[in-house]
Amino acid sequence: MAYFTCYKVVITLAILLLSLSSFSAHPPPTTSDNCSPVNILATTQFIVRSIVKNAVAKEARMGASLLRLHFHDCFVNGCDASILLDDNATASIKSEKNAGANQNSVRGFEVIDDIKKAVEDACPGVVSCADILALAAMQSVSLLGGPVWEVSIGRRDSKTAHFDEANNGSIPTPNSNLTNLINRFNQLNLTSTDLVALSGAHTIGQAKCTSFRGRIYNDTNIDSTFATQRKAQCAKASGKTDNNTAPLDSTPKKFDNQYFQDLAAQKGLLHSDQELFNIKGGGQTNNIVNMYKDNLFAFHVDFANAMIKMGNIGLLTGNKGEIRTNCRVPN
Repeated sequence: MAYFTCYKVVITLAILLLSLSSFSAHPPPTTSDNCSPVNILATTQFIVRSIVKNAVAKEARMGASLLRLHFHDCFVNGCDASILLDDNATASIKSEKNAGANQNSVRGFEVIDDIKKAVEDACPGVVSCADILALAAMQSVSLLGGPVWEVSIGRRDSKTAHFDEANNGSIPTPNSNLTNLINRFNQLNLTSTDLVALSGAHTIGQAKCTSFRGRIYNDTNIDSTFATQRKAQCAKASGKTDNNTAPLDSTPKKFDNQYFQDLAAQKGLLHSDQELFNIKGGGQTNNIVNMYKDNLFAFHVDFANAMIKMGNIGLLTGNKGEIRTNCRVPN
């Protein structure tokens, strides 16, 4: 017991020096020190990859959902796993899950629960829910053909949620204009290049009719055939089709650069997507979109770098926060 207590202190102070630059498809060796400061990386990455791989095999969209969870967590008061907390009257927690940008939208919580249980069974009290979100996002992208990037571990979890912040525009909406997007990303020390690269996450996954209805019925900078196709899935009036989904680009199961090719063809599904590219020219981010649509490697490199920056927003470390045993409730 004395060793374990000491070990947790070492992890708290030193684990940020350890990072995950690659991952193994093979389980770590079965030894008594799989939870040592060095081996915890291999142990955790194997668990996360195995569970995410199974989840994505069952439903490719889950990869995009896990990536989105990490985004929506980091954009509200930093990467502290606050998005995972359930409503809890006893602890005076109003869940971010019920904020406008998240309600009936963010998903993948059960996959995170499965990962957390497996990690706790292997190495209790060492890996935070915030770290699991970051690792699950990276593995999701990798499994769908995208890049791998270094994921530092050592984040700690918030003891409370930030419902009001999640509800006040911290998370960009599908109707955001380019100025709003640039300003919000700049507030988080993310550049316009980071904005476009991270928006490229929409090369995988689906969006609900409620997110793209305004785009297909009101925008003029949209390919007419594309708009007609999407209108078949999403009626102009709210109602029965609200939960119908459409792919965010034309290859939604591959982490490629099709998203940017679609923007250049005025086939961005969301208003906020198409804001990144002005078909008439002169758009502030046109040149970045053009680069990525022609150069998959450049997109992957910039996306990975932007994910590292985003994953370090507002971290809780040291004696701040905690390492939750259950990601849904504070200890």
